[in-house]
Amino acid sequence: MPEPTESPEPRSAAPPHPHAATLRRLEKSAGSLAADAIARMDEQLPWYRAMPPEHRSWIGLVAQAGIAAFTEWFRHPETPQAISTDVFGTAPRELTRAITLRQTVEMVRTTIEVMESAIDDVAAPGDESVLREALLVYAREIAFATAQVYAQAAEARGAWDARLESLVVNAVLSGEADEGALSRAAALGWSAPEHVCVVLGTAPDGDSELTVEAIRRASRHAKLQVLTGVLGDRLVVIAGGSEDPLKAAKSLIGPFAPGPVVAGPVVGDLIAATKSAQAAAAGLKACGAWQDAPRPVLADDLLPERAIAGDKGAREQLVEEIYRPLEEAGSALLETLSVYLEQASSLEGAARMLFVHPNTVRYRLRRVTDVTGWSPSDVRSAFTLRIALILGRLTEGEPQT
Repeated sequence: MPEPTESPEPRSAAPPHPHAATLRRLEKSAGSLAADAIARMDEQLPWYRAMPPEHRSWIGLVAQAGIAAFTEWFRHPETPQAISTDVFGTAPRELTRAITLRQTVEMVRTTIEVMESAIDDVAAPGDESVLREALLVYAREIAFATAQVYAQAAEARGAWDARLESLVVNAVLSGEADEGALSRAAALGWSAPEHVCVVLGTAPDGDSELTVEAIRRASRHAKLQVLTGVLGDRLVVIAGGSEDPLKAAKSLIGPFAPGPVVAGPVVGDLIAATKSAQAAAAGLKACGAWQDAPRPVLADDLLPERAIAGDKGAREQLVEEIYRPLEEAGSALLETLSVYLEQASSLEGAARMLFVHPNTVRYRLRRVTDVTGWSPSDVRSAFTLRIALILGRLTEGEPQT
């Protein structure tokens, strides 16, 4: 005969829930509680009534999910619950843009108040204090979950905005700004100011996000719009709202690292800011040749150094803004300026070489200042004028194409 087999031990039944009656009543009343919460929101929260139906429906789902999550949490209080996923995962991420944190807190508070007011009806006899304590703990957890959801949304928006801003700044600096850059800037709140300039300098060591935030604080104080970023070792600021690039640069100079800071010329819009950026970049490259340069310095004040360093734009600007106007004003001005500079800025020496009275030389030099904006009697201006004359003569000697 075969050996008798041992009968399997009966499976132990799951221990009954200590508050099973309350749990059943809570499950049964979940729908009515959610409906009561929505009705109270509609009655007490004006912003909820003003929302489009789609958003109100999502809020209804969040309220239902919150009550269902509490029910599950009450069933297994010892098990960690991902409340933010259970409750807010039912709504699209866009809802955090449509509803502020304050409004979400009001929504959660209203739902908790509805549940609290129904404790005496939902709890089984003798379980009122247990259900009330559980609801208090759950309210704390849902508050933390709400803060977490909005913090994560803010971080995501911040990272996305930083990426967009970096794309715009890089496009302007590389000369590739187009309508796409304009739309990205608009998404960041750029309101297309009429006056725009680019300020360049060295970025400080450390966290670039802190540097960017420091630029933003300075811009708010100066009432400027800015798009900014750290590209390599450069701190780039596109500033809008000031007709004076030097004033704008001075108001933003604090976060820059020691070293030259160059402001490009003012232009009319963000697309044209590529011109300002190119001038500022060329000025930053050539700034070391002018050891006594102010900080910050205008890119246009570095025209001679930029021209010597090979900046084609600076060469053309010197010829077009200095040499050509003098040429059109008559040969006497060009000749007088050239002789004056060759004679070590001596009025008497120039007068002897030109066979004119010193007062005539003085008058012609004033005319040079009027025509060009640069004074031959100033050492720095005289250097700029001399470079412009040299470049103009070289241009005259170039073969016509």
